[in-house]
Amino acid sequence: MKHKIGLLIEDMILYERESQRRINHAMKVYSFALAIAENENVNAETLQIIEVAAVLHDIGVKESINKYNSTAGTFQEIEGPAIARKILKNRGYEADFIDRVCYLIAHHHTYDRINDIDLQILVEADLLVNMFEKSYSYETIVDHRERYFKTKTGLKYLDNLFLRNY
Repeated sequence: MKHKIGLLIEDMILYERESQRRINHAMKVYSFALAIAENENVNAETLQIIEVAAVLHDIGVKESINKYNSTAGTFQEIEGPAIARKILKNRGYEADFIDRVCYLIAHHHTYDRINDIDLQILVEADLLVNMFEKSYSYETIVDHRERYFKTKTGLKYLDNLFLRNY
């Protein structure tokens, strides 16, 4: 199947149409994830997995709100994979690809279980966007830098965006 990220972005927008904030968040995470992945020279298949996972990483938020009245990461990780799986199956993605994307969605808030470069990049991209959107304190940014950032590119972005004036 030919990879068409624009179609998945359209699916995400249609699914999240009530929340411009969630749509914008997904697009920002997608942009950072793509930039980090390209600069870290991941292979083509890994790049596609990262792109798709970044677009769909928070697809479980709406269902988490409906079921648990919460946007907590734990609930997103529970609800997101089934929704993403349905979208990706409808777009004709292969089972192994879907499984990996769903794994990333199911673990993108579980920072102690980062097991490969694709999840590392997704976590870093999501954290960078959250730092902007949630106005993290200097101390929290430094803590997250030390604990969660591993890629050269992610570290460079964090330093230049948040720590260069300190």
